[in-house]
Amino acid sequence: MLAALQSAAVLGIDAFTVTVEVDAAPGLPGWTMVGLPSGSVKEARERVGAALANAGLQLPPRRWTVNLSPADVRKDGTAFDLPIALAALVASGQLAAAAVEGLLCVGELGLDGSIRPVRGALPLARAARASGARALVLPAANAAEAALLRDVRLAPCASLPELMAHLRAGTLPPAPEPTVSAERVDAACLSDVVGQPVAKRALEIAAAGGHNLLLVGPPGAGKTMLARRLPSILPALDDEALLEVVAVHSVGGILPTDRAPTRTPPFRAPHHTISLPGLIGGGPGPRPGEVSLAHRGVLFLDELLELPRYVLDAMRQPMEDARVTIVRAAQAVAFPARFLLVGAANPCPCGQDGEPSQRCRCSAAEIQRYRARLSGPLADRIDLHVRIGAVKLATLGELATDEPSSAVAARVVAARARQTARYRVLPGVRLNAEAPGRWLQQHGLLTSEARSLLGEAADRLRLSARAYHRALRVARTVADLDGDERVGTGAIAEALVFRAGDSQPPGGGG
Repeated sequence: MLAALQSAAVLGIDAFTVTVEVDAAPGLPGWTMVGLPSGSVKEARERVGAALANAGLQLPPRRWTVNLSPADVRKDGTAFDLPIALAALVASGQLAAAAVEGLLCVGELGLDGSIRPVRGALPLARAARASGARALVLPAANAAEAALLRDVRLAPCASLPELMAHLRAGTLPPAPEPTVSAERVDAACLSDVVGQPVAKRALEIAAAGGHNLLLVGPPGAGKTMLARRLPSILPALDDEALLEVVAVHSVGGILPTDRAPTRTPPFRAPHHTISLPGLIGGGPGPRPGEVSLAHRGVLFLDELLELPRYVLDAMRQPMEDARVTIVRAAQAVAFPARFLLVGAANPCPCGQDGEPSQRCRCSAAEIQRYRARLSGPLADRIDLHVRIGAVKLATLGELATDEPSSAVAARVVAARARQTARYRVLPGVRLNAEAPGRWLQQHGLLTSEARSLLGEAADRLRLSARAYHRALRVARTVADLDGDERVGTGAIAEALVFRAGDSQPPGGGG
């Protein structure tokens, strides 16, 4: 007897439907699986057999053939366990075909009959909606994630016996209510940082306009402390951004299943020994890298110049295009990568170059080689370069008197609201850092004095066309923070301060 059931597989941050066909033919007992299954999919035979036995069900001795269609696309993961088990029960006459008609099923089976969570529940829910399925049967642990799509009927189950009881009764498990946690997970406050007013201003500008930031200073100056407080002044994710972030994190396997998704922007801080696939993405699957896991949030690279230059330069295309395409022999997978880069670096190998109270032990050649790890093209894509000095030990015991994160966040939210109104006519543009340079030149409301100052500074500082437009974007953000409709000379001057000077380790060649 032949039975067919709808399922789905994840590809990138999308999913496509897969028809699971199971045939129970008379003959020598055996099990054959076709349709380009990976090793983890082939192992479903053992998981399904044990799960059915421990749930009080049995597969009769038959020649079992399982086909996953379309057969020319590789299938990976454990989400096919549940649909294979249900289709086998239909094929063996233990479950009516009408009970699973119109359902799209995904889930990994434990040997005890439990239904365990899978990666990519949100993309799978999108696939169920696109296919017109009457319900998506999925693990109960994935229900909070999939429920973010409100127009998909969900049927979450925790075990195979529970699901069988509903199907045999002609019912479906109750659908969960969509919930999003309003609690922010960042407890650190900007007022914890003593001094460093220029760096705090740079953080505010970066948060308001989505600008990349580089902090350069000696060890212990507070670079990491500053960077880790950036999420505390970022606005909460809106509905569209929340769905994008949840989809990437679910596919990447880092989305918690024990609590509801949160609107806190992601903050990723990989170690400086990270590999190229770990940063950009790749591996079997492939899986998203750190640049995608930081989508709509912050990617913090501490000890930036300790990363190999070829790894750093691999970020140039994602920073420009806000997406990463991983190409394999049989497929190309795209992941979103619209992140705010924050780098922290020492000015030299010993970290004391330029410090008046310390003596640098590095030679000029060593300093040049060290700084050359940041290439010119990558440095050109970083809008804000900030040199910070060591904090005097006598000031560390002072009480916090600076603005808390909540006050700075209020200005950031107001500045972003102005940008949202301005870029309503530009699809896909939300922030100043994303705005086309030519459009800003025409519609950014620069005063004639500001335009003249920017042109003169670009000639004197030998700015590239990209650096010119990035300085213009930063100036527009400064004006938005100050509540100015037009960009004046003050905003241009502040943007140029962060663009030039001795704050930036000079990049090596292009």
